[in-house]
Amino acid sequence: MKVVLFGSTGMIGQGVLRECLRDENVTQVVAVVRAATGRSLPKVKEVCTPDLFDLSAVESDLQGADACFDCLGVSAAGLGEVDYTRLTYDLTLSIAETLVRLNPGMTFIYVSGAGTDSSERGRSMWARVKGRTENALQRLPFGRVYLFRPGFIQPRHGIRSRTQWYRIFYALSGPFIWLINKFAPGVILSTESLGWAMLTAAQRGASNAVLEARELNRLANVHPLNTQM
Repeated sequence: MKVVLFGSTGMIGQGVLRECLRDENVTQVVAVVRAATGRSLPKVKEVCTPDLFDLSAVESDLQGADACFDCLGVSAAGLGEVDYTRLTYDLTLSIAETLVRLNPGMTFIYVSGAGTDSSERGRSMWARVKGRTENALQRLPFGRVYLFRPGFIQPRHGIRSRTQWYRIFYALSGPFIWLINKFAPGVILSTESLGWAMLTAAQRGASNAVLEARELNRLANVHPLNTQM
């Protein structure tokens, strides 16, 4: 399976990339980045384009892909609706429209968020924009579209968020994760289990297009890498 990965330098993307490298069914990962990272990893082809709205220079690298894992994301904090829409809805649809033209049978997986508003009419700006993005993706003629709505994601294996206040939050919440798992099992995902869930959905499919945390954990639990733990 050839995978196109967006957001490979972010916390979620790092976790997904790690599991792609470990999955023997993944033959190549095309990591699309704005600037070269200097990484040299097996199975990974890093392609650089400074403007993700314009993928024309890297289209040849994107052809023949079986799946796209879109792990790009930006916090709505400090952003107005126009700017957040451009970085969320406009960018995601620009990427997706290019990929569906090149690979109409591929699986497209988009990391959205818990609380996303599919009605597009709620009070929360970010939730409306995410809902609009999800709805638009489902109208594109991909082979399959899955919309992942994780809530709390626990970074593992040395992976860290690039956002300082996220790092502080994860550091402070760490001691309470066991309590959450005890009283609300299945609501926490790790970066590793999110990667497993993506790979399972891409390789085997999933029962629903929109997948919340507990459903994502169920997908993760059947991936061979999880059963080897």
